[in-house]
Amino acid sequence: MVDLPEDLLFSTEHEWVRKAGGDVVRVGVTAYATAELGDIVYVSLPTVGTSVVAGDACGELESTKSVADVYSPISGVVTSVNEALGDEPETIGADPYGEGWLFDIELSAPDELTDLLDRTAYGALIGE
Repeated sequence: MVDLPEDLLFSTEHEWVRKAGGDVVRVGVTAYATAELGDIVYVSLPTVGTSVVAGDACGELESTKSVADVYSPISGVVTSVNEALGDEPETIGADPYGEGWLFDIELSAPDELTDLLDRTAYGALIGE
């Protein structure tokens, strides 16, 4: 499957989750979502220390086409954000699974990971 790394889990809202170690996961948006949005020109991310709930909006991506909410795919506390995106939001589209990551979350409910899609299920969702 194109653009779907094997080590990721996915939400139906097109965010991805990668285990970062311990109870911390890294969150970003998928290449599919960035292609749909177009060129990203602004990003608003949650503040470090903010509690987020799976399925709730916690940020925004603004593109040349529209503004889209970023939804937390998992519940927990934001432990870090990708500060570099403030100056270079286009990185999200250029490298969505690498340097374009959005934020890290310390999980409050690790069992929620089982609610996310693997790459095969997400591929089916987007028609891959």
